[in-house]
Amino acid sequence: MPFDLDNLHHAITWLLKPVIIILVISVIIAVLEAGLTLGERLFGLRQMRASGNIDAVTKLARHRLERADLLSRIPPMLGLMATIIPLGPGLAALGQGDPAQLAKAVTTAFDATVLGLIAGIIGLVIGKLRRRWYEDVLEGLEARS
Repeated sequence: MPFDLDNLHHAITWLLKPVIIILVISVIIAVLEAGLTLGERLFGLRQMRASGNIDAVTKLARHRLERADLLSRIPPMLGLMATIIPLGPGLAALGQGDPAQLAKAVTTAFDATVLGLIAGIIGLVIGKLRRRWYEDVLEGLEARS
């Protein structure tokens, strides 16, 4: 069976909806994670310091930083993916004299980019803040021991 570019095109076009759904979920997770970070700043860091358990704080910090790192990297990549996917059919529609279809494709592409960037920016900020906070907590715990 020869390789068929039309089938590849249809398969890639099929990816657009799942990617956009994942992007929307990523933004929701980013907002929830921002709320957790605020609570962590107001209450959690104090409890970490009071616990005196360096190993537990290190484990928790690693877990939360990994989440923030994934949030800062994956959604922008998916946003780029969801930017490129609709442009192919949009440009093809323009070639067939349908600029309205191109406009719809470009709008979808830009919306997807914004979703990916929103989640990524929130993840980046959370990661940077948490790194600084955890370093301070761990330095304080190590100084006490």
